[in-house]
Amino acid sequence: MEIDESYVAEVDESFQETIKKESGKRGRRPGRRLSDKIDVKAKLERSRQSARECRARKKLRYQYLEELVSDREKAIFALTKELEMYYRWCQELDAGIIPDGLVKMVEEFNAVKKEKGIC
Repeated sequence: MEIDESYVAEVDESFQETIKKESGKRGRRPGRRLSDKIDVKAKLERSRQSARECRARKKLRYQYLEELVSDREKAIFALTKELEMYYRWCQELDAGIIPDGLVKMVEEFNAVKKEKGIC
């Protein structure tokens, strides 16, 4: 069985090219030290800037949430106060007393009804 030497040479060349390509992807690259240091400094600065922006966004998010909680607490307080008022009115009605606020509320409700033309 004869082996064609040109075929062996082609296979050998392609094998060596494959090794060169693979070995070129790993390890240090000579002659790039200065530019690598500049790139590292730039990368660190971008990282610092990104961290600053992240902290600023986080601070704004917490401020927004605190305002939201504060608004909800005020609404809860107002509703609790209104509920207590209605509770007192119910107690007065059970005792046979007509609360002043109830009369005013009914009059306002009737005025709104007339404006809208419901009755």
